[in-house]
Amino acid sequence: MKKILLLIKRGNLIKRLYKILFKLIGFLPAKKNLIVFESFLGKQYSCNPRAIYEYLQENHPDYEMYWSIDPRYANIFKDVNSKTLGRFSIPWLFKMARAKYWVSNSRLPAWIPKPNHTVYLQTWHGTPLKRLAADMKEVHMPGTNTENYKENFLRESSRWDYLISPNRYSSEIFTRAFDFKKEMIESGYPRNDYLYKNNTPEAIRALKKSLNIPLDKKVILYAPTWRDNEFHEKGKYKFNLKLELDKMQETLGGNYIILLRMHYLIADNIDITAYSDFAYDVSDHTDISELYLLSDMLITDYSSVFFDYANLKRPMIFYVYDIENYRDVLRGFYFDFEKHAPGPLVKTTEEVIHHIQNPRELKTDLERFHKKFCYLESGQSSKRVVEKVFPPKR
Repeated sequence: MKKILLLIKRGNLIKRLYKILFKLIGFLPAKKNLIVFESFLGKQYSCNPRAIYEYLQENHPDYEMYWSIDPRYANIFKDVNSKTLGRFSIPWLFKMARAKYWVSNSRLPAWIPKPNHTVYLQTWHGTPLKRLAADMKEVHMPGTNTENYKENFLRESSRWDYLISPNRYSSEIFTRAFDFKKEMIESGYPRNDYLYKNNTPEAIRALKKSLNIPLDKKVILYAPTWRDNEFHEKGKYKFNLKLELDKMQETLGGNYIILLRMHYLIADNIDITAYSDFAYDVSDHTDISELYLLSDMLITDYSSVFFDYANLKRPMIFYVYDIENYRDVLRGFYFDFEKHAPGPLVKTTEEVIHHIQNPRELKTDLERFHKKFCYLESGQSSKRVVEKVFPPKR
């Protein structure tokens, strides 16, 4: 299966033949109850697709459902009660081409033809702070340029039949940045249902036990985003850990631990062996929602994770050591981040430590932020999406 994956990725002839076969199979009648899910290019069982899948599994088990997975990440799905398809395998081809529904939170390969009978539900994966797609002035990613990136992105978004939005603010941006002309489902994010249904001391304690982290210490979650211009090669981004863990351990280690959750596009394995019993790499943890729930505080930068974390109304610190470059060169922001971020913006580890040690200073107007970005979240978003897209079997 891995060989097939590599052949399709690298061989233009094989890719063309595969595309022709996909298109031919797509002319066959749709399997009306068949849904194929994918999260972050097949690397995770997570996010909005997971929430929708689990809601359907519980409430509409008559659907035939599969997960499209990158075979290199198959171990993640070993304990999941789901059927899987190796991405670009022959069984995957037949299921994708015959499926009535596709559900994904990121782009599918542009060369895959979408059959006329397929309904493509794009869930996306974050409330936008940084500029997206057509709104980006310049693209600094490897293997593309600004014109090609925008053209390819908008070609992909033209295939979406539905797009989920977490709030009115996002709907307006998505419509323009993705040039989206079909139906927007302004429902809140299904993945955040979990935060409302499981926010109990018992659930949090169970999560900590499952990760084998101390029960008697407070938990800091560090979840930064990736930088477009820091990469090894196309699709493999690197990340320089600027947070000085030695200083944090020395000062905070008696009362805190820190969980490091790197973005799915970051390729580096971070070596934190020197900080055992203080720092834990949880980048491979299946779903970040569980990490939100067990954390007492979030440290992030420009990642959209803070919009989701705001549902919990817990303290946040923004470690933005490169804000001028990120804001003015790489991406740009949709609003005045320095003015409206729901927590202090800092540039040094010392400042991070100071705010952790002085939690009263972290109090900010979370209520106002929550009313603007989280007002649709109540634990019912999955239900809203399913009722809109997936008719009950008659």
